[in-house]
Amino acid sequence: MKQTETIRRMKPRIKIYRFIPAVLWMAVIFALSSRTGEQLDTVLPLLQKLLPFMDDFNWGHFVSYFLLAMLLDYGFGRRSERVSVKLLTIVLCGAYGVTDEYHQSFVGGRMLDPLDLRNDIIGASVWVLIGLLRPISRLRRKLSHPNSQ
Repeated sequence: MKQTETIRRMKPRIKIYRFIPAVLWMAVIFALSSRTGEQLDTVLPLLQKLLPFMDDFNWGHFVSYFLLAMLLDYGFGRRSERVSVKLLTIVLCGAYGVTDEYHQSFVGGRMLDPLDLRNDIIGASVWVLIGLLRPISRLRRKLSHPNSQ
């Protein structure tokens, strides 16, 4: 009995609450996808003041899914160091991108655009690659287990 309890304590568990930021960000993506083309045309000039190089919303897809991958990475915690989890992160972002594009096809002035999906996957992949860098990896470990340092 005692050995079972020790094994149970040693086995790392995914803590669901760590995924709350990713779920909230997915809600933001969903809300932005619900905007009509006309509504988005009023937002673009505001974003261009902050990011002058942004001439359309392709950057928005890239940045949104970069952040989503980063938040999923945080959610997976220590497991995010595994290659399989990194690939899963890209697949999850891609799958959410597909549902996002499908959802947009029902919104006025919007359409399903495979280039948007491409940008979603590129954004997620860039985070995964950046996450492999040693300083980022160290920071992730520190955030995943703040008491172990």
